[in-house]
Amino acid sequence: MEYIKEEQVEIGTGKILCCQCGIVIEPNPANMCVACLRTVVDITEGIPKQGTLHFCKGCERYLQPPSDWVHAALESRELLSLCLKKLKGLSRVKLIDAGFVWTEPHSKRIKVKLTVHGEVMGGTVLQQVFIVEFTIAHQMCDDCHRKEAQDYWHAMVQVRQKAENKKTIHYLEQLILKHKAHENTLGIKPIAEGLDFYYHTEAHARKMVDFLTTVLPTRYQHSKKLISHDIHSNTYNYKFSYSVEIVPLSKDSLVCLPKNLTHQLGSISPLVLVHRVTNTLHFIDPATAQMAEMNANTFWRYPFKTICNPKQLSEYVVMEMEVILAKDRKTFPGQGAISTKHVLADVWLVKASELGINEDLIHTRTHLGHLLKPGDSVMVYCLADSNVNDSNFDKLDRDKIPDLVIVKKHYGDRSGKRRRWKLKHLTDEGMLVENNKDYNEFLDDLEEDPELRQNVNIFKDPNNINIPVDADEVDPNAPHITLEEMLDDLQIEDDPMDGDEGEQVGEMTS
Repeated sequence: MEYIKEEQVEIGTGKILCCQCGIVIEPNPANMCVACLRTVVDITEGIPKQGTLHFCKGCERYLQPPSDWVHAALESRELLSLCLKKLKGLSRVKLIDAGFVWTEPHSKRIKVKLTVHGEVMGGTVLQQVFIVEFTIAHQMCDDCHRKEAQDYWHAMVQVRQKAENKKTIHYLEQLILKHKAHENTLGIKPIAEGLDFYYHTEAHARKMVDFLTTVLPTRYQHSKKLISHDIHSNTYNYKFSYSVEIVPLSKDSLVCLPKNLTHQLGSISPLVLVHRVTNTLHFIDPATAQMAEMNANTFWRYPFKTICNPKQLSEYVVMEMEVILAKDRKTFPGQGAISTKHVLADVWLVKASELGINEDLIHTRTHLGHLLKPGDSVMVYCLADSNVNDSNFDKLDRDKIPDLVIVKKHYGDRSGKRRRWKLKHLTDEGMLVENNKDYNEFLDDLEEDPELRQNVNIFKDPNNINIPVDADEVDPNAPHITLEEMLDDLQIEDDPMDGDEGEQVGEMTS
């Protein structure tokens, strides 16, 4: 008799019969096969198989309850997330995978294929795949509804500047973008002399007016018009209008101050240049480098106009220059503040178009001695050849009026220059397009004035960011904006979602 060793005995797993169909299966707590178990238990019970997505045709956004409207492209990650949030009973099972099933784009149907795991009958885990069909229903969002209505706005802010040069308007546009002061606007309409902002409530319009009076010297007027009146409930429906006027001055303009103002500003010379326009007006005397500031209330109390604007600038060439030392400057008691960033100098100029022809040099005094040297080009106001129609200018002594007033150093025509940076805009219509002279002059001012750039968001231009700094420069020594001062332009693109991304969304949702 032979004995079987214990190592030779194979211990096998017992088999049982399904209590429903009788086939041999592995033992499980339900004692049923998978096919019979699915006929008895549905782990997707309580999860809706149909749903509705509300879509706005005007702005192409989907409604995300309770009141948010979001952009989502077809078969995108955002749309899949929105569909999954519509399924209320999905939290009772474990989501394994989620993806879209192709449907005709014009069928107004979106099908989502889901794979879930659920525990049934004593710990048995069952996997089930099912499809949820969403129907797209059209619904107009609140923003589009107000635009389609005949009188959708209730308050308007009209910003105007009655000046020939619009550099201040371009500067205001960048201030609005930087501080996001246009978030509550229903619409922005550019016109010849400024901008119109439309709002749903008067409070939003008032907030915009307060912002404008903070960043620029302005004044405003307020009016309202009765639209309707309910005599039973004693309610009134008004339309409110705010007319904001910006001072008619811009950077590098030449003005002639009234006599009573010159005494208030430290006995400054009447002929001054507008050095900068912020919430106050900054002036500089090119003959003495004396600075002065003026607020909006003082300007509107003693208004004056520009006698020369940047469109009248002429190009001259510096032939000789002699710096004036501090000990040689003339001072007097009560004189205002003198700029420490500028250097006075006597220069002798000749017109660029007459260089080599006319040997008669014209003398003038300038505050740009720290920037100029013989051979440089400068932009000049020629008062000797100008026909100035101003009552304050007519009262001046002719012997004390200089023939030329130097405004700034000229680095060549940079209107066609390829810049490595760009600016954003409120709108592309009307006067705010990039192909006008005032806008190009504003870009030049940004490159030349670091203090002006502090209030402007400057973005990298991906089309020109890789070109060398001096590849297209008219003057290699011309000022430019460094990469450290530029911001990255954020661009969000909705790409079609592939299978791997669908698995990641499913795992993330689970």
